[in-house]
Amino acid sequence: MSVRRLAPKELQPASFVFTDENLAWAKQQIAKFPEGRQQSAVIAILWRAQEQNAGWVSEAAIRAVADLLGMAHIRVMEIATFYTMFQLSPVGKKAHVQVCGTTPCMLRGAKDLVEVCKHRIHHDPFHVSADGDFSWEEVECLGACVNAPMVMIWKDTYEDLTPETLNKVLDGFASGNPPEPGPQNGRQFSAPEGGPRVLTSVDGKDKP
Repeated sequence: MSVRRLAPKELQPASFVFTDENLAWAKQQIAKFPEGRQQSAVIAILWRAQEQNAGWVSEAAIRAVADLLGMAHIRVMEIATFYTMFQLSPVGKKAHVQVCGTTPCMLRGAKDLVEVCKHRIHHDPFHVSADGDFSWEEVECLGACVNAPMVMIWKDTYEDLTPETLNKVLDGFASGNPPEPGPQNGRQFSAPEGGPRVLTSVDGKDKP
């Protein structure tokens, strides 16, 4: 497991305050848990803090979440540094690309997707592009093995990718018009490419 640390002090904002909307949402999440278990909402609220904070978790945001839930700051720090879904440094303003590097994706061409990120964004992961719009990293399984290779951008997955279609996806984010998430080769969800291959008829009659 890689060592995960907070961003350097010079990149840390001085403070973090939830917006009124996000604070109301956080209180709704807390209310879902029985008395004495409100701290169970920590991951959901930390995720909302990350969304508000331009896609990454600052030390100030960690402290704000801890104070809201009555937790020791170090407890929330442990959670933020353990789960790789939480970004600890600034990311691209338009897209942070997570390339799945687990075996199925690698066998289906994930290395080529990594090369796209290296050439288009930055040679090294966890660095923001020169224009500040993009960043990338390689991660472990994102749970869409049947649609390999794939990437996750923010909350959405883009699947069945080639270098060409990944570039088109990035073009969409660059222009402010992200493509529809899911398979990028025309198939529906994880259905067979080219349509169904079994159960095409019922009682000898073609299915409609």
